[in-house]
Formats: sequence, C-alpha cells, structure tokens
Amino acid sequence: MPQIHLCFLWHMHQPFYKDLISGEYKLPWTRMHALKDYYGMVRILEEFPQIHQTFNLVPSMMAQVAEYASGEAVDPFLQTALRPSESLTDQDRAFLLRHSFYSDPRHMIYRYPRYGELYDAWQREKNSGSRNLFGAQEYRDLQMWSQLAWFDEEFQEADPEVRDWVDRGRNFTAADQRRMGEKQREIVGKVLPEYQKMAASGQIEISTTPYYHPILPLLCDSNIAAVSHPNVPLPPRFRHPEDARRQLLLAREYCAKNFGVAPVGLWPSEGSVSDEVFAMASELGFEWAATDSGVLDRTLSRSVPVEGLYRPYQWQQQGRKLGVIFRDHFLSDLIGFVYSKMDAGAAAEDFLRRIRENCAGILGSGRDALVPIILDGENAWEYYDRNGRPFLRELYRRISEDPRMRAVTVSEGLRLMAPAPIDHIFPASWISANFDVWIGAEEDNQAWTQLLRARETFDSATNVPEEKRRLALEELLIAEGSDWCWWYGPEHDSANRPEFDELYRSHLANAYRFLNLMPPEELSRPILRMTVPEVHIEPSGGISPVMDGEVTSYFEWMGAGVYHVDERSGSMHGKKVVVQEVQFGSDGVNFYLRVDFRPGYEQQLSGMEARLTVQSLDGLLNSYIAIAFSPGAVAPTETRLAALPEGEPGKAVECALGRVLEVRISLKAMGIPAGSGLRFQFSLWQGGLPIDAVPLQGWLEMRTTNPAEMA
Repeated sequence: MPQIHLCFLWHMHQPFYKDLISGEYKLPWTRMHALKDYYGMVRILEEFPQIHQTFNLVPSMMAQVAEYASGEAVDPFLQTALRPSESLTDQDRAFLLRHSFYSDPRHMIYRYPRYGELYDAWQREKNSGSRNLFGAQEYRDLQMWSQLAWFDEEFQEADPEVRDWVDRGRNFTAADQRRMGEKQREIVGKVLPEYQKMAASGQIEISTTPYYHPILPLLCDSNIAAVSHPNVPLPPRFRHPEDARRQLLLAREYCAKNFGVAPVGLWPSEGSVSDEVFAMASELGFEWAATDSGVLDRTLSRSVPVEGLYRPYQWQQQGRKLGVIFRDHFLSDLIGFVYSKMDAGAAAEDFLRRIRENCAGILGSGRDALVPIILDGENAWEYYDRNGRPFLRELYRRISEDPRMRAVTVSEGLRLMAPAPIDHIFPASWISANFDVWIGAEEDNQAWTQLLRARETFDSATNVPEEKRRLALEELLIAEGSDWCWWYGPEHDSANRPEFDELYRSHLANAYRFLNLMPPEELSRPILRMTVPEVHIEPSGGISPVMDGEVTSYFEWMGAGVYHVDERSGSMHGKKVVVQEVQFGSDGVNFYLRVDFRPGYEQQLSGMEARLTVQSLDGLLNSYIAIAFSPGAVAPTETRLAALPEGEPGKAVECALGRVLEVRISLKAMGIPAGSGLRFQFSLWQGGLPIDAVPLQGWLEMRTTNPAEMA
C-alpha cells in the first residue's frame, strides 16, 4: 500500500554571542532556548517511539550550550538575574527592566499572574515617567520570572522545585535565586546527552550546518547574488571558497566528536545552495542536502506541483552526487506562523488533512509520497499554548495512529524512494529564492565591505603568533555568519538589533586586535541606519466619514487615530503583512474604522474574512463582527453587539469596501457611552487560518468623542 513519508527537520540555531576577547556572552538567547526548546523538542519523542525525525544542530550553537552546561559561560544577563535584589545598582535595575520582558506577553508573561503584574507595573512606570516603583521584592520576583518562564514544560510540570516556584509565584527568596541558577545549569546539561541518546537509538538523525552558519554561496562568490536577482546592488566581490570549506569541515568534525559519527545530512544555512556548494559538500562526505520548494521551482524553471515536490532528487555533476529534498514552504510556515493561533487538536488535524489531500493523487497512482517539513525548531513555540507541547503531542499521536503515514528521518526517506535526477541547482536561499535578505541593501553591503577588508587584512598580516592568527581567523569565521546581515536591511526587526550590530563590529574589531593591528575607525560607528517603527497616534478630534469604501476627501478622516504597521517580520521570516494602516475614531454616536491594505493585496481579499472585536476598556462589554469579502464588496456574516439582542444588529453596523475597508458600529449598540474608552482588535482570516492581525499583540485603545465637549 502506498505510504506518506513525513520528513520533519527541526533546525536548531542561535548566533555566536560570545566575545572571544572579553569572554562574555553579549546576548542570552542560546541559554534561554536551551532551557525551553533544545531539550524538550527531542525529549518529547520518547513518548512517540514511532515518530522518527531529523534535528539539524548548528555546531556554534551547541558549543555554546556545552559551555553553559560546564559552568564556563560568562553571561551578564544571568549574573544580573542571580544578583541579590537588595544590592542591585541603578544600572542593574535599568538593565533588568529592559531585558526581562522580551517574552511573548500572551503565552509567556500573562500565563503567570505575578509575571503579568510586574509587566503591567513596568508599563505603567514607562507611561507615567515614574521611577523606582519596584522594591527589592518586586525586583527579586522579576529576576526569578524572567528565567522561570523559559523553563521547559517538563520541568514546570514534573520537577518538584520548579513546580513549587511556579505554584508559589511570588515572594521568592535569595535562596530561591541561587537554586534557580543551579537548576538552569542542570537543565542545560541535559541537552547534549539527550540528543546523543536519541541519535544512538536511531529514532532521530542529526544533520548539521556549516559551523558558524554562513551563507555558503556568498562566501564562495558574493557576485552569485546577481543570478537570482539581476542588477541587485552588490558590494566589492567577496570570494573565499576556502572559508566555506573550512566551515563545513569544522561542522563535521564537531558532530563526529560529540555524536560518534560524522553527519551525512546538510541543511545549508538558510537553505542557501549553489552548484559550487553542492560539489564541495559531496567531496567532504555529505550524502544529502535540503533547501526550499522555491529553489526547486527556479531550478526546473516552472512552478512544481506537489507530485514533483513530494519526492527526493539527486544532484549530479562531474561525478559528484548529492541527494536533495525540497521543503514544503506553505505547510512548514503553517507550523511556524499560523497554528499558534489555533486550538492544538484543530491545528494538528488541519495540517494532516492538507497533507492527505495533497498526496491523494500521488497515492492513487501507486507511488509513495515524501513530504519534507523543515523549519526553525525553537522560535515559534513561545507563541503557542504551553510552548507548543499540546500541538506536538496531538500531531505526533495522530501520525502514529494513521496506517498510511510514517514519520521518517531524511536518510530513511531517501532509502525508501528512488530519486529524480537534476544536473544543476539554482543559486538561492529559502527566502524568495534569492539572497536579498543578506546582500544588496545599503547596510548589508556595508557589512560585506567591512568583512572583505578584514579578510584581506588577515591575508596580508605578517609576524603574527600562530595562536593569535588562529583566533583572528575564528573571529572572521564568526563574522561570516548569516545572522548579522539578517538584521541589516529592511526585512527584519528586533529589540536587539543594536546589540547584533555592535556584536558584528566587535567580532571584526577583535580580528584586527588579534593581528596586533588597530581596528579601523569605521568599526566604531553603527552600520544600522534604518528604523521602521510602528506609528500609533490616538484620535485628536471627532470624525464622521461616509461609509463608501473610498477616501472621499482628505478631511474625511482628519482627527482620526492612526496605527501604521511595522512591516518588518521580526526574528522569523515568512509572516504575511496584509494591513498597512488602520485609522479609527468616533463622533460620540458611532465607532469608525478604516483599514488600508498593502498595495497589491486588494485583489487577494476575495474569499477572506475580517474579524473585529471591540470591548470596553475593562473588558466587561464585548462586541464582535465578522465581515466576508467578495469581489469589490463586503458584508457582515456574524454580528454580536453587547447591548443588542443577538441577531438583531439592524442599522447598528455598516461597512463598505473600495480603495479601503470602512466600518461603522453604533456605540450605543455596544453599550459604550460617548466620552468613555474602548479597545479593539482587527484580524484577517482565509480558509479558517489567521493571515494578519492589528495589532499583533494586545489592543488598540481610544477615548470616544463626547459631543458635549465639542460644543
């Protein structure tokens, strides 16, 4: 009977945060994800022995984990979290408040009542301009929760000490702090042994990525970016294939040392491939590589249907060969960006239903299907309920119970099916089948130019002791990593962008120092130039626009509040940004909302559904409207207004679609008086899946106009 072979590949990666000169870790994310994701993601498979998977471990990340486990890592973020709260300096307290609330508010802050209280208090302190609202106990509770919220679900549920801290919630002691620090080291110390055990059992396969996660095709020849994007502005040519080879060799050596066998599988950083990279990987002993379906489309010069996607390929050139699988971009992104907003069971069922439907024709023809699901194994889970564990358990259970599905490692999948031959691979990454995220923008090109200068300086340096020369080269290899240019350019944003910029320039400066040279002055100045913050302006006056879906005049929405969406996608790439801006306000009788969509999306709205929730500020009055889009028109499909009987909206709701979406809702029907406040959320859905939301977190708030005050 034909089978569906599911190939899950979880990519585990963090940048190299350690400064080789100071020895300090400049950001804490490797430790935090080691507490929350690296152990638990593989440990959960022990509950499902039939589920085989591939874990892609980036060596530079695992080396940091090992250093944390040994107690050698010097992490100022952890040191500050463990410092007695009574002895905190003003600088310590400011540091704690800045760095203790990076977690997702809904799933990792408000999940714990005390953490939510502290977050709200901090927000009030920021908004009011007050200082020192926290005492020693508040700071100690914050020190504990900024760490505890990242502890793996297994320890929160089953470890007596951690369970006690979670249940107690507040009034922690200095002894609790000390023990929490010790517990972190214990948890991080379980990561590598768990992978070693599961790999030895054969339930998981370990693949790898070049050591410091560089974009290999660009290291081999940065000009190759012009193949996938003709006429892209490029920096001076960087061509060091010897560095690419070294990064691959270091990765194989690290994995062989820690797992007893060199990996045969390669996830090239960001799925970035080229013929030169494949030839190099094949020569070094890799047997398979993975990249994205968009790369397959460009390789075959056509849009490849699932019949072509759900099978293995074999790349061959000049006697070299390499098995290749291409990730299902859409399904992988559903896990990464969409299913976090759904019930765990419904999300798992939707995912498997889509796979069965995609594979129906393949199985019907008597052929097996190989479905590659490849995505980040760490960053998505903080947006899921309980770190995604309910979703994963539902998914793995349903796969285990389906006689026509098998979850296999990549190597197992390649042995089960005959590959189709390809004689070349299109040079590109998994993002838009080009390299634009890492090269071409002004900031990216400046970063590459500075890297090239440092690399050329290394080549020409003389009379440098061998150990210092080795360290200088290591700093250059670190600087070749993809993560620095991920944050340069217009595509992504993070609260830590300035730190990433500083860390990148520090690695380059360290290379000069190890060569006994003064770093160039340009490395003292930030490369970052671009900031695209969201704009949120509250209403300044009453408005009464005509509901026709058109911007009838400039004055129609004058005085409205404005929320302009930040189009950067955050740390993970792939989220759709459909809404460009919303404007909102009232005339004391109605609440008005205008939604402007990004150019080009107007024609894609048909078949989508808008959902608008409006509440009183205390959350006691709740109104909800669902609006269906059809070509050139909209109509409410469900209306629940707090002060009207269900199903009797009458003239309380009106909406129109033209250049923009306009919505009017009676304040009286929602039970919201003139001059009071309301908050609202707007989202777009398609096929039962959430597509976009404004705002992404929390609510937009406003005060309703009071006509009496305007008179």
